[in-house]
Amino acid sequence: MSQPENFREVIRHSPLVYLIGVAGDSGSGKSTFTQAISDIFGEELVSSITVDDYHLYDRKTRSEMGITPLLHTANNLKLLEENLMDLKAGRTIQKPVYLHDHGTFGEPELFTPTKFIIIEGLHPYATKSLRALYDYTIFVDPERDVKYDWKIRRDMKKRNYDKNEVLREILQREPDYFQYVFPQREVADAIIQISYSSYGKEEGEKRNVYRVMLSMPAQEYCFEDIELNIDLCDLFKKSSHDFSLSCISHTPDSRNMRALVVDGELMPDTIHKIERQIEFQTGISPINIFRGQEHITGTDLVRLILSWQIINGRIALSNHLDQ
Repeated sequence: MSQPENFREVIRHSPLVYLIGVAGDSGSGKSTFTQAISDIFGEELVSSITVDDYHLYDRKTRSEMGITPLLHTANNLKLLEENLMDLKAGRTIQKPVYLHDHGTFGEPELFTPTKFIIIEGLHPYATKSLRALYDYTIFVDPERDVKYDWKIRRDMKKRNYDKNEVLREILQREPDYFQYVFPQREVADAIIQISYSSYGKEEGEKRNVYRVMLSMPAQEYCFEDIELNIDLCDLFKKSSHDFSLSCISHTPDSRNMRALVVDGELMPDTIHKIERQIEFQTGISPINIFRGQEHITGTDLVRLILSWQIINGRIALSNHLDQ
């Protein structure tokens, strides 16, 4: 494939708006896994929308009604669909605003589409008509104990919740999660599952080390080979941390998928060589997303592989438009 001189410039001048949907429960780390796209292309070309802005009721009203925001009927999914259709057409929208600090609504704001828009939340592609609008979809699915550990820490620190309030909400929400949010996993282009590291549960909070599994349907093609290099010299002389890599076939939601499983910490050179390959594919340089890090976690590696997948998908659309 002939590479564009600079794919960022190709995207900047393209009329295409590429929608990325990231679904998962509250506090599941959804924004983490698309951050690499923002790092590569910058704020000028990448923006994000939280589906929480489309809640129909404030926190006090939901409490009085005895419902959670996970219900489809507790959200204005029709307005979300209309807004996404407008954004895909390049039109500025007036977007609702939900304020998590107080559980109330702010003044609506104008939102002008960028070339990549990341839509993340409980229900980004919860209906068939919503799913049809996306170019790439991700479902983030941490193990139950991991997810609730994260949610307790996040809601107490960033949303001013009391711990007992968070625990009470977790128990109330769980049935609705499996009924209204989890089914999106069945149609996602990529599934990310996260569990505590086999090298110790404490590694998660201390060093952000988890066992991360990225599952995707078997790929029919790749635009360019991308290599995952393990330097044996580093492995035996420099590395002071344990890691494991495996690739497996499995059938989540009765779909045949291939999965990369990463646990522990790798040396930075492993991931920097992938960054160089993305530079070659896109003509964008330098790409140094993890500069300054002494070790690379499974989360880091999966973030970069997802960015490669998304870039490949965007290149495919450019090629199709050019034909």
